Amino acid sequence: MIELGSGHATSTATPSAFFAKWIDHKSWSDWSPDTDWVRLDGAVSLGAHGVMKPKGGPKLKFVISALAQDQEYTDCTSLFGACILFRHLAEATSSGTDLRVAVAVDGPLSRVWAVILGKNFRQSAQADLDRLVEIVEQTP
Repeated sequence: MIELGSGHATSTATPSAFFAKWIDHKSWSDWSPDTDWVRLDGAVSLGAHGVMKPKGGPKLKFVISALAQDQEYTDCTSLFGACILFRHLAEATSSGTDLRVAVAVDGPLSRVWAVILGKNFRQSAQADLDRLVEIVEQTP
């Protein structure tokens, strides 16, 4: 597995506020401007499948690979010969929430995809997390 990007932030909002945004697939383009849209087939649950459309790219299938209420949302997006893992973590603190995001690629062609996509995710992982914190903290 090759890490492509990561981010860390703290917030005064609760972990449940972030978890609610992660599972609201229609809102992803609000905090991830590289995303045109995301659709989930059915209810949010471990193993649920969906399709996402990155800006300028093809539709990509994904599956929710880890789901822990108010703590973690991870999905695996399928690429030819690899999978991009998007891991979102929220941990309650005395003042709010400690947030972490990690983007990694795994599979036989992971090195190829790391070269192609690595720069974008090194830049966007933290920026997307910062936008998410701003949106959540402004929501009443």
